[in-house]
Amino acid sequence: MTGALRRNFRSRRRHPRNSEGRQTGRLEGQRSTLLKLLRLRFGGLPEPVVARVRAADAAQIEGWTERVLSSPTLDDCLTER
Repeated sequence: MTGALRRNFRSRRRHPRNSEGRQTGRLEGQRSTLLKLLRLRFGGLPEPVVARVRAADAAQIEGWTERVLSSPTLDDCLTER
């Protein structure tokens, strides 16, 4: 790799957009995992629930994921605490 190519690669790797992209990708992965766990635990999901999970922030996703195995109902799992 030439010096110029190496510098370009390093600068792109540290660029804030790359960090934001990783965070967005991580959140999307957490949403997908939560939806899968909810389907496995409670069966088919109503579209409003799917939309709610897809719009949720990281803190909501984390809370719901923590409750998915211990909640007796879907509503109980997704109740804000």
